[in-house]
Amino acid sequence: MVRSVVALLAAAVVAVVSGCSAEGARRTTSEPARTPTGTPTSPPSSPPSATPSSPPAEQPTPPVERTTPEPRRSFVTIPAIGLRDFPVVRYRGSPDDAPGTALQNAGEMASPRGPRGGTGPGEVGNYIVTGHRLTGTAPLRNSPSLDRGDRILVRTGDTVHVYEVRRTRWTSFRQPASLRAQRAEVPGRPAADATRPMITLSTCATLEDHAAGNYWSDEFDNPEHRIDKIGVLVATRPA
Repeated sequence: MVRSVVALLAAAVVAVVSGCSAEGARRTTSEPARTPTGTPTSPPSSPPSATPSSPPAEQPTPPVERTTPEPRRSFVTIPAIGLRDFPVVRYRGSPDDAPGTALQNAGEMASPRGPRGGTGPGEVGNYIVTGHRLTGTAPLRNSPSLDRGDRILVRTGDTVHVYEVRRTRWTSFRQPASLRAQRAEVPGRPAADATRPMITLSTCATLEDHAAGNYWSDEFDNPEHRIDKIGVLVATRPA
């Protein structure tokens, strides 16, 4: 009898111990671990991935502007025809008009400005210089012989602008469209917008016109045609 009671008590103890172990196993697999205070702990969150910042957009370089007034006189040197530091005077007007012709008759070259003229040396657009070929000091006596690649140096203030001849153009004083093309922002191309500094070096074609039997002239004694040497700026340096 006693032995039976002991056996029954032993079986109950085994059952209770087995049941606690199973419950503990279930809690281990189904509940998060707890801190000593009883608050569930979570795994540390991963830091947000860093997104590389885009580089700042490049800003366009602002155009260079003249910081000092253009001197009234600049000086032209053309090694290929032996011209050295010849004065060219700026004025308001158009190529070979009355004021420009008066400057040339006085022995200088002329450079018109304003709506019917051109830009200054080194500026984007058409820098126009006119000079006599046969009369007075005749600075452009030999300019029709200039070839592609010959240099025209313009000293203005403390800067020298170096232009290179690229082509030859003839202008007719009897054709308004030809005159407009001569003073266009891009020489010879009135519909184009200027993107770089250019030069028009202009002198009379009297010899060529007379050889062809053309003796027409305007009120300032300009023959019908001018021979223009068109160049582009290739360098700028201190004087």
